[in-house]
Amino acid sequence: MSEDLLHYDVMIEQALREVVRQTLNKVVQNGLPGDHHFYITFLTKFPGVEIPDYLHKQYPEEMTIVLQYQFFGLTADDKGFSVMLSFNNVRERLSIPFDAITTFADPSVNFALQFQSGVAEEPPASDSVKEDGENPAPPPESEKRGEVISLDMFRKK
Repeated sequence: MSEDLLHYDVMIEQALREVVRQTLNKVVQNGLPGDHHFYITFLTKFPGVEIPDYLHKQYPEEMTIVLQYQFFGLTADDKGFSVMLSFNNVRERLSIPFDAITTFADPSVNFALQFQSGVAEEPPASDSVKEDGENPAPPPESEKRGEVISLDMFRKK
């Protein structure tokens, strides 16, 4: 099989993240319609994620938030979104880049998207090096990549 020089996997990730962006922009403009609500899981250490220190300590790798009844000040732009949520009756602002999201789900319509973690806007060069000088580690052998799933499995029958 020949090498994918067009990076279809990256283009698909970007297109699916655009679905999340458009969805959140609709909620910013019109509020949550009907029974729609979202579970959004994101990487807490991803560059650009801004959450309080105590949440970083409580969720050192990944965190799931729910946008349903009590969220405030939702904003979204091309790079990510920001929202205020209550934690122990204290409102905290969270800012999350779309590239930090690993899962986006709307259980009211059995819709879910799962993303490869840390997909950059540009496909990485084969000899890429992180800014801190460390080479990126390859994904574990057991990790599934590029699996095609049918969206029918999320639809109500």
